[in-house]
Amino acid sequence: MRRQKIITLTALAVTSALALGGCGGSNGGGDSPSPAVTASSSTTASASGNLTVWVDETRQAAVTAAALEFENATGVKVTVVLKNFDDIRPQFVVQVPTGEGPDIIAGPHDWLGELTTNGVVAPLELGAKASEFNPVSLQAFTVDGQIYGLPYAVENIGLIRNTDLVPTASEATWDATVAAGTAVGTKYPIIIAVGADGDGYTLYPFQTSFGAPVFAQNADGSYRPEIAMGGDGGHDYAAWLAAQGKAGLLSPDVTYDVAVAAFAAAETPYIVGGPWMLDQFKALNLAIDPLPRAGSKDAQPFVGVQGFYLSAQSKNAIVANDFLVNYLSSESVQYALYESGGRPPALISAADKASADPLIAGFNAAGQNAVPMPSIAEMGSVWAFWGTTEVGIIEGSLDPTPAWDKMVADIQAAIKG
Repeated sequence: MRRQKIITLTALAVTSALALGGCGGSNGGGDSPSPAVTASSSTTASASGNLTVWVDETRQAAVTAAALEFENATGVKVTVVLKNFDDIRPQFVVQVPTGEGPDIIAGPHDWLGELTTNGVVAPLELGAKASEFNPVSLQAFTVDGQIYGLPYAVENIGLIRNTDLVPTASEATWDATVAAGTAVGTKYPIIIAVGADGDGYTLYPFQTSFGAPVFAQNADGSYRPEIAMGGDGGHDYAAWLAAQGKAGLLSPDVTYDVAVAAFAAAETPYIVGGPWMLDQFKALNLAIDPLPRAGSKDAQPFVGVQGFYLSAQSKNAIVANDFLVNYLSSESVQYALYESGGRPPALISAADKASADPLIAGFNAAGQNAVPMPSIAEMGSVWAFWGTTEVGIIEGSLDPTPAWDKMVADIQAAIKG
């Protein structure tokens, strides 16, 4: 995704949608977790009423097909409403506490912090189905041991290579990759979008290779609001940014559009990016390689997960859970969502099918060390400080070490409020 990040299931079953309604938006995120919603075939067989799902145009066709199948099997009418992607989250947050809004929405996992803080989503019970998903996709939607989203796509960046310019697999280190790109003689040895506001998401794998993750993680992989990108690792990464800026390898003048256009025109053999770029490179012969490390550790890109959320005020919550778990998680629907959006499926069987495409297989391999992009609410305090600091260091207007230390202090202060 462009930046604009094994679970034990704890299920507390409820026997009616009314029970779920008691744990809705009124608690503002509350001190105790909401009970998970369960569904059974007997419940669904006798179900009635309606469900409403909000989706954007990318997901509309696949979700509509699943809705029709569900309606034919259960008699429950599912209305799929097309919404502008940027409107889904804010309208959902406003409407759910009033008892309005849809039963289900589609969106990325990094909405989770805001949605749970506002108490507008309910946890799901996936049961045995959980074992059929990529574990990191479940981790991304998990808070306090409960899963709040039905994942359908997993995406991460990798090193996209023009095989006509560089036929063999890329080198493991940044310096060796730059050397290989320089030997080709194109305008750019490698290109990475930075832009005027910075792009911490795209640069993050190189930061992690210096041992400077954005937040500390708990034993189960979940994040806690403790900034971990200070100290020596952060200083080393900041020095690397300055060196790449001085060498002309990173520049705020290279926006996303500039980077994509340059790679499409074969002005560089390498671009750091994700599967969402591939449609613009159809004229090229490509391969996807793991990202090279700039420091001494493996590069760890963020993984973003797309999925479906259940409203905490759904009037038909048990049936909605059944639609999510038994229809939107089917291989056919997950593969159809992959075909419409280009993101590798979260369901393992659908992902295996998609991996017949070597480019998708390449992104999967590039994401083996990936970590979920933090969905905790505190991540909202990170982006602006992070991006502007990286830009200042790259363009040479900020001294790397003190600028990085100030950024960490500013983020910590913003988190504390």
